[in-house]
Amino acid sequence: MSDRTTAEVSEAEIAVHWQEENYVNQPERFVAQANLKDKTVFDRFSLDNVPDCFKEYADLLHWYRPWDITLDTSNPPFWRWFVGGRINASYNCVDRHLAKYKNKTAIHFVPEPEHEAIQHVTYQELYVRVNEVAALLRDGCGLKTGDRVTLHMPMVPELPITMLACARLGVIHSQVFSGFSGKATADRIVDSESRLLITMDAYCRGGQLLDHKEKADVAVSEALKEGVKVEKVLVWQRYPGRYSSKTPLVGGRDFVMNEMLSAYRRLRVDPVEMRAEDPLFLMYTSGTTGRPKGCQHSTGGYLSYVAGTSKYIQDIHPEDVYWCMADIGWITGHSYIVYGPLALAASSVVYEGLPTYPDAGRPWRIAEELDVNIFHTSPTAIRALRRAGPDEPLKYNHHFKHMTTVGEPIEPAVWKWYHEVVGKGEAVIVDTWWQTENGGFLCSTVPALHLMKPGSAGPGVPGIHPIIYDEAGAEIPPRSGRAGNICIQNPWPGSFQTIWKDPDRFVQQYYARYCKDRTSRDWRDWPYMAGDGALQAADGYYRILGRIDDVINVAGHRLGTKEIESASLLVEEIAEAAVVPARDEIKGKVPDLYVSLKPGLAPSEDIRKRVEDSVIREIGAIARPRRVVIVPDMPKTRSGKIMRRVLGAISNNEDAGDISTLANPEIVDEIRKMKS
Repeated sequence: MSDRTTAEVSEAEIAVHWQEENYVNQPERFVAQANLKDKTVFDRFSLDNVPDCFKEYADLLHWYRPWDITLDTSNPPFWRWFVGGRINASYNCVDRHLAKYKNKTAIHFVPEPEHEAIQHVTYQELYVRVNEVAALLRDGCGLKTGDRVTLHMPMVPELPITMLACARLGVIHSQVFSGFSGKATADRIVDSESRLLITMDAYCRGGQLLDHKEKADVAVSEALKEGVKVEKVLVWQRYPGRYSSKTPLVGGRDFVMNEMLSAYRRLRVDPVEMRAEDPLFLMYTSGTTGRPKGCQHSTGGYLSYVAGTSKYIQDIHPEDVYWCMADIGWITGHSYIVYGPLALAASSVVYEGLPTYPDAGRPWRIAEELDVNIFHTSPTAIRALRRAGPDEPLKYNHHFKHMTTVGEPIEPAVWKWYHEVVGKGEAVIVDTWWQTENGGFLCSTVPALHLMKPGSAGPGVPGIHPIIYDEAGAEIPPRSGRAGNICIQNPWPGSFQTIWKDPDRFVQQYYARYCKDRTSRDWRDWPYMAGDGALQAADGYYRILGRIDDVINVAGHRLGTKEIESASLLVEEIAEAAVVPARDEIKGKVPDLYVSLKPGLAPSEDIRKRVEDSVIREIGAIARPRRVVIVPDMPKTRSGKIMRRVLGAISNNEDAGDISTLANPEIVDEIRKMKS
């Protein structure tokens, strides 16, 4: 029996034996207006034409100086793209659009309270505001190219404005998902060595005005314990002119951004001409150890890739109103709310609140009011909206030409509801697969060129050439329908450059396993290991089967099991902890947390509650366990290893398989009875 959980093995087997769904045709109206309908694109982006084919993406941008080398492979696998080129991400997303689009909306900000007016930030206004914030950061805070700044901000227009101001200066931004705790923010401040934290006093979520500033105080104090001093905390006001937090400002450290900006009105800051390979931002993602890893993304390569995939896979035109219902705190929001769409002069929607607040009709009312024609969300959100209001979309006069699903595999039945009810049969759907580390889409149908197929991510996008290996490193025959570990054969510009301050981990986790020759400088010897299981069907489409490591994908958010276990072990009474993924109808996967107590202690509701509170405090509410089960002992091998596959089987009401080799097989039935 494999050491992977029974739940994961069973899911893979089910996936392998699912019947392939029938194809669904693209609407002719969509194909007629599509950005990419030239079938020769796959010849141009063939494996033989890597890396030069990616010039097509880079040519979508403005370069101060063209590059000398498309791909530098001198230090594998630390690939450097467009070396010698000079570029600025802020200029490409703002300034260059002014001549033609200055009066066009760049950002539609939709507050959660429906009585509050939607704000329409034009490209001209975006230009003014980005410049003023950049002046404040440079002149008022002394920031310079290469410095790191941690942002802990909700879904408000000030977030992309602040990101673009950082990019204007060459300051590396690290945005932390607003739902994460102060402690989780501190961990990222410490790792990036940020001396500035930018946050917000409060924001609206689920009908409440949440105090967000209190997390900043925790973050600063926790970071100081780790030896990193945050010199300034800049606080945006959710309601300008009014401080909405119950947490007081700390004199000499905390400053209200809205007040400070008055000294920088009308100032303009020339964009810094950055090297293409200079870092643009850090995006922290959960890993299999307790410490989050900072994925370092470049300026020129990343921006080229998200611009290209936004244009050709998302089919974004400047006249489109585009709504990605992700959070900017995740890579999807960076790539496909901010940098990709704005590089193409699109109008991008930023929605503050819950998609089901005050009811399941809210997204469709927003889409109707703004005349959104491209809609982008996750299977978790689709499942939740389907459950809360299966007929709601039919009540509204919205019309999408294109819809995206991202973050996790989508079940065929849910896909069909998305297509027929949300899209009213009028829209093309792309089911995309990629990860924080990748920068942009890896697998997807090209919307005007490939037929749709429910439950399938489609082939590799132009320039991406997947390969599937078995555990021993042998290639699984293409189109065989056999499951294995999906890898990418070639480098691509959107991929992250390294793990911040941890290059050895970068090599070990993503390249070492299937590297053919550690001394080679030929990229063909360095396939990228994604860490997901997958199969390729006979038609060349890929189906993604989920993580092969100890990361749980909760509603599209990757949470490290080790982080959750570490948080639970902070409770004094806990001796051991084990987290396993349990299937959930809405979120896809949720963590089940099993804990055992130190000798002589009795289980109690108080201990269980403190374990749950510790997880929320250390990581955030997104990591809240579905249940905390206090067990008399863990199922273990004779060497003392906790058998998480057995716990996974219990959580998912499945057969635990052969448990005769356990040191304590009797514990399995005891835990089953406790769980029920």
